[in-house]
Amino acid sequence: MEKNTLGIQYMQQGKYEEAVKCFHEAIEANPHDPVGYINFGNVLAAAGEEDKAIRFFKKALALDERAATAYYGLGSIYYNRKQFAKAKDMFEQAVQKGLNDSDAFFMLGMSLMFLEQPRLALPYLQRAVELNEDDAEALFQLGLCLAQLEFVDEAIRYLERTIALDDQHADACYNLGVAYAYKDEAQTALDWFTKALSIQPDHLLAGHGKKLMEQALGQR
Repeated sequence: MEKNTLGIQYMQQGKYEEAVKCFHEAIEANPHDPVGYINFGNVLAAAGEEDKAIRFFKKALALDERAATAYYGLGSIYYNRKQFAKAKDMFEQAVQKGLNDSDAFFMLGMSLMFLEQPRLALPYLQRAVELNEDDAEALFQLGLCLAQLEFVDEAIRYLERTIALDDQHADACYNLGVAYAYKDEAQTALDWFTKALSIQPDHLLAGHGKKLMEQALGQR
């Protein structure tokens, strides 16, 4: 079996030492092929060796500046380090270089959300959902983005789709409560805050929302 393919199998099994050996052999056999360096970078990042991983991703880009997955790997490391401006730049490059993958669009959208640019994040989160309609977290984050932009009815639709996929998503229930409170539908808001608390009893924001709605409805 080809060394890169075998190494990826080992990596998926959590056998990082075996994966490293395969990728090392792949690089030795084809030192001008960026794929081996990208795979080596991925396994190093997965093992927590982020500084070393960065060097391998950059080596891959030195060999081929169009290597989209190398940009994605760099973006993931910067994102983990909360360096969201750098992460955004890398994910943008990955997408521009042809990485038409839901995770790439999602991570670009999330980087922009952390940079407090929801209007710019919106189309990327929408694209992530288009490419993977069963990704509950992408649906949830798209709902939050729409809510921040005050597209409340649209936000509700995506939050409800989140719960259809994951009925234990307490934060989606809480944010539905917020959305319905914004629409002055106190009883529906109360129901969603209560649902959030049934899933996560220590959800402080849902507890506070529940009290506010009970007061609004004249309940004790």
